[in-house]
Amino acid sequence: MHRTATSLLAVVFAVLLACAFLQAKYPWLAGLSWLRAFAEAGTVGAIADWYAVVALFRRPFGLPVPHSAIIPQNQQRIAESLGKFVEANFLAPELITGRLSGHNAAQALALWLAEPRNSRAVGDVVADSLPRLLNGIDDTQVDQFFERVAMPQLRTLDVSRAIGEVLEVLTEGNHHQPLLDRGLAGLEQWLAANVDLIKAKFSEASRYTPAPLDAYIVRKFVEGIVALLHEVAASREHALRHQFDAAVQDLIVQLQRSPVYRRFGRSLMRDCLRHFRNEAYAQRLLDHVRARVIADVERDDSIVRGALAGVLATLGKSVSEESAIQHKLNVWWLELARELVVRYRHRLSALITDVVKGWNAQEVSSKIEAEIGRDLQYVRINGTLVGGMVGVFLHGLALVIVT
Repeated sequence: MHRTATSLLAVVFAVLLACAFLQAKYPWLAGLSWLRAFAEAGTVGAIADWYAVVALFRRPFGLPVPHSAIIPQNQQRIAESLGKFVEANFLAPELITGRLSGHNAAQALALWLAEPRNSRAVGDVVADSLPRLLNGIDDTQVDQFFERVAMPQLRTLDVSRAIGEVLEVLTEGNHHQPLLDRGLAGLEQWLAANVDLIKAKFSEASRYTPAPLDAYIVRKFVEGIVALLHEVAASREHALRHQFDAAVQDLIVQLQRSPVYRRFGRSLMRDCLRHFRNEAYAQRLLDHVRARVIADVERDDSIVRGALAGVLATLGKSVSEESAIQHKLNVWWLELARELVVRYRHRLSALITDVVKGWNAQEVSSKIEAEIGRDLQYVRINGTLVGGMVGVFLHGLALVIVT
């Protein structure tokens, strides 16, 4: 395009020279005046537009013409103006949030995560980062965490009250009854497996009774106990069950209110913490977790990878079906976007300014010229043609006025 525009300039200039020569030799050829007017104005237009295009990027013929090489000479000012322009027109908080508010980002992300292959891919990325994360944890950092964060909280923990609250939760709705059934079955198995031991102990305590009598008494005792256990296991309203429930409720009250139990709980916690610190269980725990996680994520059937993928897929499906959650997430996302834009828009603007200032002026000028070069050359071509037509128009207008 550069060669085309330059060739067109050369053509109209050649036509101008030819017309001037022919007019001097053949003045009676009236049509030459019109062609000369076109060529003369076209040459002026082509040269003017050539100068305008060249002056943007460099000095014409290297001459120190004022207000030329505009882009290289004004790079610093252009960089600052560009940074301010982007900040004012692209990083306005209202503009950013206005564009984002029309898009349900939470639903789109949730639907994407609900796809198994996507959740698996994200889970793999998280799983692959776990070994680096765990290996990056220093043992001293773990010790500091337990000493400064975990230990003070555990020292003030009311163990007795916490155990009482746990028992209270377990006893709500008779959730503890299956544990009692397990205990009854276990006691029956123990009695059946230790009849001989009971007989021996009974015989030691009753030295003056015959052995057959001892065996008979023990057998009847064990059978009676087993029968009682069966009755308790078969009846939900058995008196022993009610006594067990009453004992558990009394224990819950004592654990939550008794100063003796609470002092014992605190003492027990202090002893456990002292033992935990002396035996360096924090490092052992970290080493164990690190070894197990690293070994698991390297397996093809990794439990960690499967769990992460399952959690992400379930989370995506749940969020995609709950419009209320989507609304809350979108509101949070818009507030976050606004906060980030307000906080960092000036830094982004400064970044753009610094980057543009750091560019090589001549190189940038050449790249910009190459990017928009075709249009710039069309400016030269159009200037040639439009100038020629204006020259013809003015020539005709002058003839009309003269005549």
